[in-house]
Amino acid sequence: MKRSNHRNILYGMMVLSLASCTVPKVTELKKAQAIPDQLMKADQVTDKDHFQQIDLKAYFTDHHLLELFDKVVKANPDFQIAQQRVEIANSFLQRSKMDLLPSLEIGGAVSGDRYGKYTMEGVGNYDTNLSPNISEDQKINRDFTPNYWLGARSSWEIDAWGKLKNKKLAAQKKYLASAEGLRLLQVELFTDIANLYYQLVALDNRLAIYQKNYNLQQRAFEIVLAQREVGKATELAVQQFKAQNNNWLAEIEHIKVEIVTVEQAITTLTGSYGGEVQRGKMLMPTNMEILNKTINVEGVIHSRPDVAAHYYVLEASQADAKAARAAFYPKIDIGASFGLNSFSAGNFFNPASLAGQLLGGLMVPVFNKGQLKHDFKVADREQEIAFLNYQKSITTAFNELQSILKQTKIYERMLQLKAEEVGFLDRGVEVSNDLYLTGYANYFELINSQKSKLTAELDLLQFQHQNTRNNVLLFKALGGKLD
Repeated sequence: MKRSNHRNILYGMMVLSLASCTVPKVTELKKAQAIPDQLMKADQVTDKDHFQQIDLKAYFTDHHLLELFDKVVKANPDFQIAQQRVEIANSFLQRSKMDLLPSLEIGGAVSGDRYGKYTMEGVGNYDTNLSPNISEDQKINRDFTPNYWLGARSSWEIDAWGKLKNKKLAAQKKYLASAEGLRLLQVELFTDIANLYYQLVALDNRLAIYQKNYNLQQRAFEIVLAQREVGKATELAVQQFKAQNNNWLAEIEHIKVEIVTVEQAITTLTGSYGGEVQRGKMLMPTNMEILNKTINVEGVIHSRPDVAAHYYVLEASQADAKAARAAFYPKIDIGASFGLNSFSAGNFFNPASLAGQLLGGLMVPVFNKGQLKHDFKVADREQEIAFLNYQKSITTAFNELQSILKQTKIYERMLQLKAEEVGFLDRGVEVSNDLYLTGYANYFELINSQKSKLTAELDLLQFQHQNTRNNVLLFKALGGKLD
C-alpha cells in the first residue's frame, strides 16, 4: 500500500514536470559576416613580414605625451568611474558563483504562545500533561508555552537545469565586457589626449610660421620704406604692407587664444588645475613599416576592445536567455536544520533537546500570469540586439581600418608635393626681393610672393596635422596594446 502511494506521488510529480516542459528554444549564437583575410599591403612582402600588435610606448615616442597618458590613467574622473563599474561587475560575478553553494545560517530564536482552551493546541497540551508516559520535566506550561531554539539552518537549490550556472556565465561575460569597456575608454581618452596634444604642437608651429614670415616681411617693408624716401615707391605700397603686417599680427594673437583653449581641455582631461602643458615641437610621422606588412584583419579587429566588448555582451545575453528558459522547469530545494530545541529553559542544554530536520521541495511553475514567458522573450530579443551590435562593431572596425590605412598612404604623397611647393615658394620670395630692388617687379608681386609662401607653409602644416590625427586613429584601429 505504501509503495502504491509513493508511486502515485512520483507519477503526480512527473505530470507536473511535463506541464512545465512547453519551453521555448534559445536561439543559437549567430556568426558574424565573414571579413576579408587581408586588408591592405603596400608591395609584395615575404611571409615573415606579418603585422604584430603594436605597443603604446613603441608607437607614441614623445615623452611629454606619454606623461599625459599616465596622468589620464591616474586622475581622469571618467576613467576612475569606469574602474568602479568594473569592480561592481566583478562583485556580481562573485555573488553569482556563491549562488551555486548551499546557504548556512547560525542563530537562535525565542517565542512564546498562549493557546486558547478550545483550540487544537490547547486541548493537545492538556491531554499531553495527563499522559502517564511523560515525566514531570516533559510537562508543558499551559498558561504560556515558550519555545527556545539554537542551532544552524541550511538550504540549497539544486541546479538541475543549469539556471544558476548560466546566470554565473552571464555575470562572467558581463564582467569581461566591462573590462573591455574600460580598455576602450582608456584608448579613447588616449586618442583624445594625443589629438589635443598634437593640436597644441600644430598651433605652436603655426605661430612660428606666422612669426617667421612676419619677420621676413619686415625686411621687405623696410625696403619699400627706403624706396619711398627716394621716390621709387608709393604711399599705397607702404599702406598695403602695413595692412598685411597687422593682419598677421592679429592672427598671431588669435593663435595664442587657441593655445590657451587647447591647454585648458588637456588639463581638464588629466584632472589638473590649469597650468602650462609641456610639449615637443614635432608632429607625429607616419610609421611606414606598419603599412608594408601583411595584416591579419580578423585578428586585428577582434583584438579591439569595442569588438571584444560587444562579443562578450552577446555571450552574456545568450546565457541570460538560457537561464530564463531554465526557469520553466521545476525548482528543486533541499533544506536542513540542526540544533537545540525545547519549551523548557531548564532543559534547553540537555542532550535530549537535540533536534534536526531534513526537507526537500519541488515546485513546478504552472500558472504565473505569463511572467516566465515574457521574461524569456525579453532575454531572447536582448540576444538579437546584442548580435546586431556585435555585427555593427565589426563592420565599423573594418571600414575604419580600411579608410585610415588608405588615407595614410594618400597623405604621404600629399605631404611630399606640398613640401616641394614650399621649397619653390621660398626661392620665389628671394627672387622677388631681388627683382624688386632691380626694378623688375612691383610691390604687389612682392606682397603676393610673401602671402603665397605663408599660405603654402600653413597648408603643409595642416596636412601634417591631419596626417598626425590619422596616425593617432591608426593605433586605435589596429587594436594597439596599452600595457
